[in-house]
Amino acid sequence: MKVLVCNAGSTSLKFKLFDMPQERVLATGKIERVGSEDNAIFHYQARDGYALELEKQCIPTYTDGIRKFLDCVLNPEHAVIGSLDELERVGFKTVLSKDHYGVHELTPDVLKGMEDYLVIAPAHNIPYLSAIRQFQELVPGAKLVGVFETAFHTTIPLERAIYGIPYEWYEQYGIRRLGYHGASHEYISDTIKEKYGSTGKTISCHLGGSCSLCAIDEGRSVDTSFGLSLQVGINHSNRCGDIDPFIIPFLQKEGMELDDVLHGLTKKGGLLGISGVSNDLRLVEEAAAEGNERAQLAVEVFCNDIIRYIGAYYAELGGLDHLVFTAGIGEHDALIREKVCKKLAHMGVLLDEEKNRSAGSEAVCISREDSPVTIEVVPANEELGVARKTYHL
Repeated sequence: MKVLVCNAGSTSLKFKLFDMPQERVLATGKIERVGSEDNAIFHYQARDGYALELEKQCIPTYTDGIRKFLDCVLNPEHAVIGSLDELERVGFKTVLSKDHYGVHELTPDVLKGMEDYLVIAPAHNIPYLSAIRQFQELVPGAKLVGVFETAFHTTIPLERAIYGIPYEWYEQYGIRRLGYHGASHEYISDTIKEKYGSTGKTISCHLGGSCSLCAIDEGRSVDTSFGLSLQVGINHSNRCGDIDPFIIPFLQKEGMELDDVLHGLTKKGGLLGISGVSNDLRLVEEAAAEGNERAQLAVEVFCNDIIRYIGAYYAELGGLDHLVFTAGIGEHDALIREKVCKKLAHMGVLLDEEKNRSAGSEAVCISREDSPVTIEVVPANEELGVARKTYHL
């Protein structure tokens, strides 16, 4: 079965075409700066080695991006499939739909649930709804499947998921911790189980432009740093993370409009807000190394947030077997891994500094031989998790 996985961001599209159940990757694609009339970037790689990288492209809509990828897949000289009829299923790394928290065929009812929760995840649900509607037109014979980011976290006990709010808000509106990055954290859980025979007590750190941590006990999510929305938890690139909710009415009393407050918390906060340099941690670290005190502070706040959540999850799990770093920062930033792990040595997290510095693009263990806790770096592969669930639905 040919299964295409689509990962839609606010200005990006990622594709991975699988031959299932063999899990062979037939083609991959990535489009950056969707919406640009002349500055989009298009990457394509086929299994036979054919590759294409184009800059300064005109890709003004998701439809244009999807069609450009499908044109490559159908290119007569390097065809991966003979026709679009071979695409039996398209899986989406969807985020949130009201009353739908697992893996679902994208029926009108499920899409309506995504629309109902636009206020919670506008930057995610809007592009996914757009991409899904385009695929409905382009490949009407394919089954479209949503693998919702909340699915892995449905096992979190209610005492860790419920907020200290009037209980009727939970009953009437479903306000509770839902959690996201489920495909990533579940992939980490599966990877650790394959390597060690058991997931045991694992803490997964998905650190990238968007960040979350997850406590995993024998393959089950038992806590996570995201909440009802994706705006909480640790500091993100430009999101504030956990804050006192009364900051909002205080700023309104000081004369700020609500939209401006929310824009500041979600677009100008986090690493960008503290450092004043960038929402890209690489640039913040460069400024910190040059002596920029606000940049140095931003790095320390970011690491301290991670350490705080790991400490809490260590207590909830009753110990720790595996600490895993994944996603862009988790996989590639040795400095952040070092800063975090050094603060956790008393918990049996003993880092091998040479292994940490030399870690590349492959999965690797970076803990010392005598470390009670294994420290793993695992490249993110959310698309494979989505492909598996799309195939098995």
